[in-house]
Amino acid sequence: MQRRTLLKAGGLLALAQISGMSTLSALEAFGRALAPSEKMPVMFVGHGSPMNAIEDNFYHKSWQEIGKKLPKPQAILSISAHWLTKGTKVTGMCHPKTIHDFGGFPKKLFDQEYPAPGSPELAKLTAQMITYSHVQTDDSWGLDHGTWSVLLPMYPLADIPVYQMSIDYDQPPSYHYEIGKQLMKLREKGVLIIGSGNLVHNLRDIDWSGGNKVYDWAREFDTKFTDWMNKGDIASILNYQKILGNTATMAHPSYDHLLPLFYILGLQQKNEHITYFNDRFDMASISMRSLLIRA
Repeated sequence: MQRRTLLKAGGLLALAQISGMSTLSALEAFGRALAPSEKMPVMFVGHGSPMNAIEDNFYHKSWQEIGKKLPKPQAILSISAHWLTKGTKVTGMCHPKTIHDFGGFPKKLFDQEYPAPGSPELAKLTAQMITYSHVQTDDSWGLDHGTWSVLLPMYPLADIPVYQMSIDYDQPPSYHYEIGKQLMKLREKGVLIIGSGNLVHNLRDIDWSGGNKVYDWAREFDTKFTDWMNKGDIASILNYQKILGNTATMAHPSYDHLLPLFYILGLQQKNEHITYFNDRFDMASISMRSLLIRA
């Protein structure tokens, strides 16, 4: 299913609402109207510097290759480290704006636009699917650089509907993990769900020398978390702060860039495995380790 099918399904939703059908029933009708697809993988992307969107570097090329190899999504739901809210929200506009939420970079980066359409219908359906918490639709955000900097190389035509889910920063890891579990049906409707952050993210201790240095605490956190993911040790993952103590604090002075990963891990099923890509460090304190989950 491509954008045409989404538009057709959206038309059915509008018709159902005009005819007096309840919002809940209309959304259920919309969900049924979406064509079944092979179950999409889910992905966590270490996005790092916004410059990766336009530089012809290792990460940019990697994202280009991933976009070519994956089945083309019918829509994309991005959970970005750069949209933190009180409560959980999903963008519900038809034409999300490109947000340049950074400073000190070249004009060429600020000139970038990612004019992908949104999907108000899928946003409403997603909000309905989540019963673990109340989810609201939002018309004020858009696509921040945690989303578009990755999608620009991955899907440069910007012809796939994209919408974002926010992160309630005040909630514990288990909250984000449980919401992720409730997004499973979207995968069966051709929706690619991407978490965008970094497995290790400490901007205070960046090494600007350009060498291959990696801090011991950064490598320890990356290694331990990866080991837990390989073993499916969700209990340790959700209690990482207590278990890793100061190492966790050093790896994430604020843990906004780790939170998207919990949604993605919540989407993993028993018959699925994890494969890694971009498993290297930038500037000693940023892990670019990324992963795909699929059968």
